[in-house]
Amino acid sequence: MEQNISVNYPESLASSLKMNSSEFSNEMKNISLVKLYEIGRISSTLASKVLKITRLDFLDLLQKYKVSYFANSLESELENDFANA
Repeated sequence: MEQNISVNYPESLASSLKMNSSEFSNEMKNISLVKLYEIGRISSTLASKVLKITRLDFLDLLQKYKVSYFANSLESELENDFANA
C-alpha cells in the first residue's frame, strides 16, 4: 500500500530552481530518499524500490547529490535489506 506526503511550498520555489511542479516533486522525492539513506535509516535497495528505479540508478543519484555509497557500513546495509525483505 502506498501513501502520499503533501508539502506546501510557494510556487516561486520551483520556478527559482527552473523546474516545473512535476520536476520539483520528483526532485523532492529523490532528495528525501537519498537523505534517509545517508543517515542510515533505509537501505539503497529499499530506496530504489520506492523510487521505482534500479539499485544502480539509485547509486548514480547518490553521486549526483554527492553522497558516498560507503557512508553506510556494509553490515548496516545488509541488516536493512533483511529487515525490509
